[in-house]
Formats: sequence, C-alpha cells, structure tokens
Amino acid sequence: MNVPLLDLKTQYSRIQPELMKVIEEVCAQQSFILGAYVEQLEGTLAKFIGVEHAIGVASGSDALLLSLMELDLQPGDEVITVPFTFFASTGVISRLHARPVFVDICADTFNLNPTQLADKITPRTKAILPVHLFGQCADMEAINEVANTHGIPVIEDACQAIGAIQHGTKAGAFGRTGCFSFFPSKNLGAFGDGGLITTHDAQVAERLRLLRVHGSRSEYHHHLIGMNSRLDALQAAILHVKYQHLADWTAKRQNNADTYRQLFHEHGLDNHVTLPVVTPGNIHVYNQLTIKTPKRDALSAYLTEKSIGNRIYYPVPLHLQECYETLGYHKGDFPVAEQAAQEVLSLPIYPELTTDQLTYVAETIKQFFDQQ
Repeated sequence: MNVPLLDLKTQYSRIQPELMKVIEEVCAQQSFILGAYVEQLEGTLAKFIGVEHAIGVASGSDALLLSLMELDLQPGDEVITVPFTFFASTGVISRLHARPVFVDICADTFNLNPTQLADKITPRTKAILPVHLFGQCADMEAINEVANTHGIPVIEDACQAIGAIQHGTKAGAFGRTGCFSFFPSKNLGAFGDGGLITTHDAQVAERLRLLRVHGSRSEYHHHLIGMNSRLDALQAAILHVKYQHLADWTAKRQNNADTYRQLFHEHGLDNHVTLPVVTPGNIHVYNQLTIKTPKRDALSAYLTEKSIGNRIYYPVPLHLQECYETLGYHKGDFPVAEQAAQEVLSLPIYPELTTDQLTYVAETIKQFFDQQ
C-alpha cells in the first residue's frame, strides 16, 4: 500500500468543478491584483478568526516580516521566539537586522515555554513571537501575561494553525497581529504562495495595508517604506472556495489523529512512540501529526521502504544553524528543542486518508518495533 505524506491531487479532484468555475471567473475579469476577491476572503477569514481586520499578503513569511516592519523594528532590537520552528520565524527578524533571542520549548507541545520568557526580556526586546507549531496554540494566556507586564507586543506565528482554538479564542486573535500561510501543504492551501495578517487594531491594519503596497496610500505617493506583498486575486478566489471545506477537513484531520491514538494503543506502541499531547483548553488542527521516538531515523527509513510518507520537521534547531553562528549559541543551550530535533517524525494526517491507510501505517510501525 502507498500512503503519501500529503495527497493534494485527491483533494483537488473532489472540488475541481468549484475551483475551475471561480478560476474562469477571475480570468474572464482579467483583474488579478487585490480587488474584490481579496476583500471577500479578508472579510470571511477575519470573521472566522474573530478579529476586526485581515490583510492578504504574498506569503506567510511576508506576513511575519510585515508584522515586524509595522513595529518599526530597528537594527539591534531583539525579538524573542523559539529555536524549534521553520526558518521563516527567525529569518524575518534577521532580515530587519534585529536579533532573534531564543526560549526553549515545552517537551509535550513543541511550543514556547512561557516559564522561561521573562528572563529573556531586556531593554532591547521589541516583540515576542510565539509559534503555534504543527497546529496547536502556544500557551497564550501565560505569554500575554508576561508581554503585558513588560509592555511588549506579541506577534503570533499561526502559519500552521488556522482554526486552532485555545479557551474559545482562535489562533491569530491573541496578539497585536497573527500571521498565516496559505502554502499548498497548509490546512487551507493556495495554488502557490499566499498569506494573511490579522489584527484587532484599525491603525495597525491601515499601516499593514500601506506596507504591502510600497507604503503607498495613493498611486505614486509613498507614506511609508514598504514592499510589494499582495495576495493575488486568483489565489484569494481559490482560497475562498477551499475555505468552505475547511471545517470538514479539520474534523477529518482530528478524527485521523484519534484513530492513530486508538491504533497505537491497540498495537502496544505507547512505550515506543510519544503521540502529540493536546493541552487542556486547546483544539488542535493537526497541520502535522508529529510523533517522537529515540529510534526516529531508523523508523523513518523503514516507513519510506514501506511506501509510507514521512518527514522530519525540523532536523536542526535554529540556534545551531550555520547562518546563526554569530549569535553565539552552542549545543546544549536549548536541550528540549535539541532533543525534539533528534526524535520527531511527522506522519500522514491529511483529510483524505482512508481507515485502511491509517491501519497500514500503525501496523507498519508495530512491525518495525517488533523487529528491534
């Protein structure tokens, strides 16, 4: 049996008529930059996330970058985040000549450990950037408590967590801004790159709308130094169609995670593999289903041999990346993140998986450990 890590072709085949209809509509209008389709998606997602404003941009990376630009980040300023995440979370900080300051993660959720946050704050700290990794919110109550005490804005990296909820509030509605990615592999994915920024603050939203179009309020008049980062009308139209299916896809991802838990328990894998922990009050949307095992590399090779897609997110924590040697961090500085990088493995979790495929994955993992 073949079980890919992700199967976008099956998803596309099931909604192809809807997608082609709206694609043809956009092409017939020949209006591709911002416009009504983008505004429609922005309004829909603002309401869904529970914020007043949503701003479509060119990618999740740009959403993060523009959020930091809106803060007028200066060279030498510091932004606190985690070393266990996709590179964009810190690359945007460095691009503005600011300094990433790392806090270790929690072993069970892979998210920022808020008990270590206050000790990292200095007079140069200009933002805190928690990451809702793999589809579960970081501890935003604790993070916001520290941030509010020190008067520091919070920028949420919610690129993997659209629809995730913590105590009734959705990811992207906790901070000054929330940043989302529509990369094709995301739970809500475009036919290419795309992103979104959310905020409750009208002034922040206005600045972001200017920054995404070279800081221009009217043509050829520039009020801020911005950049070109606009969500295409074609992508917005596609995303609006796919959004109508997001609740169903999310429920199926959650059901698949529950099935994995049941199968792993039935196969006696509890002592070999650690499944994702969902903290009380959280609703996980499973952009990834990430397990942990000390035998990660061997298991990954075995699954690949058995035609089961898998991926290591992420094999090298950011403080140990070559490009960040100048920050002065060393191996052992963030032991939880470093151990996670040695043990994590993501399994197929996409909505179109069948029960037979899920069973095959679990049985194959059991076979691997039976041979050890």
